[in-house]
Parts: sequence; C-alpha cells; structure tokens
Amino acid sequence: MEAVAEKNSFQVNNKGYYGTFGGAFIPEMLYPNVEELRENYLQIIAEPAFQKEYNDLLRDYVGRPTPLYRANRLSEKYQTNIFLKREDLCHTGAHKINNTIGQILLAKRLGKQRVVAETGAGQHGVATATVCALMNIECIVYMGELDIERQAPNVARMKMLGAEVRSATCGSKTLKDATNEAMRHWINNPVDTHYIIGSVVGPHPYPDMVARFQSIISEEMRWQLKEQTGSETPDYVVACVGGGSNAAGAFYHFLDDENVKLVAVEAAGQGVNTGHSAATTALGKPGVLHGSRTILMQTEDGQVTEPYSISAGLDYPGIGPQHAYLYDSGRGTFLSATDEEAVQAAFELTRLEGIIPALESSHALAVLGRLGASLNDTVVVNLSGRGDKDMATYMKYID
Repeated sequence: MEAVAEKNSFQVNNKGYYGTFGGAFIPEMLYPNVEELRENYLQIIAEPAFQKEYNDLLRDYVGRPTPLYRANRLSEKYQTNIFLKREDLCHTGAHKINNTIGQILLAKRLGKQRVVAETGAGQHGVATATVCALMNIECIVYMGELDIERQAPNVARMKMLGAEVRSATCGSKTLKDATNEAMRHWINNPVDTHYIIGSVVGPHPYPDMVARFQSIISEEMRWQLKEQTGSETPDYVVACVGGGSNAAGAFYHFLDDENVKLVAVEAAGQGVNTGHSAATTALGKPGVLHGSRTILMQTEDGQVTEPYSISAGLDYPGIGPQHAYLYDSGRGTFLSATDEEAVQAAFELTRLEGIIPALESSHALAVLGRLGASLNDTVVVNLSGRGDKDMATYMKYID
C-alpha cells in the first residue's frame, strides 16, 4: 500500500468530497470520533512502523500478493484476454481482510479497546473477527437477521473466532439495517470503540481510508500485468459494487488513466424495474445515507427503498461516494446483472476454470459478454471472494 497516494480529480478533496459526493453527515456525539480519525489516519498509515507491520501481515498472514491468473478457457469463450485477480485466495476468503488488517492497526494506535462492525455476506464480519482475535481485541458484529440465515457458515466462523454476532431485526433485516445498528452502538460507545466499516461508505474519512487499504489490489495488478503482458495497464477493469470496496481497490491506481475502462457491476436482483433490485445508479438519486452524500435508492419523499439481491454482500441501497462521482462524471461505466445471470456466470467459471466464485464476484463475471472487448484487449476481473459461503444457494440450481 502506498502511504499517501497521488492526488487526482477522482480522489477525495481536503473537505472529504468526491465532486459533490461524500462529506460527513453525523450526529454530534460521533463528531469527536470521526474527527480523531480524520486528523490522524493519514499520518498514522504513513509511519514507517505502521507500513512495515501492515505490509508484513499482508504478506505473511493474508497471503499477498494474490495471483493474477489468465483464465484461458474463459478467454477463449469470450474471444478476449481475461485475467482474474484472485482475491478469493486471501486468508478468510475475500478482499475484506486487506481493510480490516489496516483498520485494526489504526485502532490499536488510537488506543481503542473494542471493535464494532457490520456485515452482509459475512466476509467483512469474518475478516473483522479474525483481526480482533489476532490482536486480542473485543469484537461485536451486527448482521441482518435474513443474512444470518443465508450466510450460516460465516456466522459460525465469526463465533468460533470469538466475536459476538448481534442480529439486526428491523427493516429489510439485511446490510443496511446492520449498518444502522453498528452506528447506533458506536454513538453509545464513542470513547473506547472503533467502528471498522467494511466498505467505501460512511462519513469521511472512511471511504478514502478503506480505498487506500484496498488499493493494494490495483497496485499488484499493475506489476503483475507488466510481467505477463508487457503493459501495466489493462483495457478494462471489472468489479462488482455493493458499497464498493473491492471495486475501489481494483480501480484505485487506474483512476486517472482514461484509457482504462472502469466497469462497475451492480445487482439487478430479479430485474432492475421489478421492485426487487439493488441497482443503485439505475434506480437512485442523490441523498444522504450512513453519513455521506451519495446516490441511493429512495422514495419521492426521501425514504430509503429496501434493496434486494440474491447476494447478501450487494444487498445495499447505495454506493460509496467515490463510485457515485465516477458514475456522475462518466469516468466509470455502471452495468447490472440479475440473480439468474450471476448464478449462471458462477457455474460457467466453475466449469471452465475450476474456480467457484462468491455470488458477489459472479455479478462482475456476468457482464463479460457485454463489454465489447476485442481479441487483443486485456480484461481484468476482480474475483473478490470465493464461493464456499454461497454453496447452499448454488445447490438450489443443481438438478
């Protein structure tokens, strides 16, 4: 991870905004916590001792660098050069660990004794519980009641790691509601608790901080592509987007290179216009959600619309403010994939390459035929997680 990234027009400004998106819309009781983070995070992560501990853990504990794998049979099918960034091979099974390692080191340096987190698919919860066990810090994870049912293996892992899993029983009982409960907990315990947000959402500095910790993904992509293709830059980078942390990490070091097409794939659920969808950019408009101004699904009078996706990790009514700006500015291309398309893409990858992807990542795979990539193009898909946690869902599609 580069300690202080080069500034460009798609990065956060000194007021915490990406264009007109971002900021910190928070209750007064949280102001000291958020200010403490804002004032210290850049300085702390730039310290040589922090950099050494973080990079050593990424290498020796997480298992980085993750491979960049040319998927030969998938490439043959789509008549282009498809590479998979294998974040599914990280310890705990997804990219989420890159961020939780960074944030737990930050929390320790700020003197926090407890960590609270939210999780949808459970991967961020597992990654948070993992680093809390590693650093001997109390861990509380909020998870929607519905997600607890459909992601039972990850709930078991969190409990085995010593975390307390608390059910969010209001609203849609999914990620949005878990985030609400985690924020309430933080408001009531502002002094000794650090909130490890799992995506590039929330009040500034969280979207920037999480993106920096995830930027290791595109940092590795550049030198891995150079080794394999002779060029550091691909023609396309494709990633799924719920809140959007894996996409933020995959896009990070290509943001100011207009020759690289950044493709974000949202969850269309049962269809964009069915009322059962999480395709934020297709259905949403600007508003404030979980502490930042972004694009979110909402009613005419500003009430948040309940999202839906077969994938617990994409079941979120908004996107991170940087993604909102990438969409609004036209720098990013936003597509969507239905439940059915994502499942079929998962089976396709599994049977062509012997890799079972997470349902979230399958949404990114589902648009390969819609990119318009040519025979000589290089397409990198960020395979953000592995499919172990989704086997119960996949089994419903096997005769």
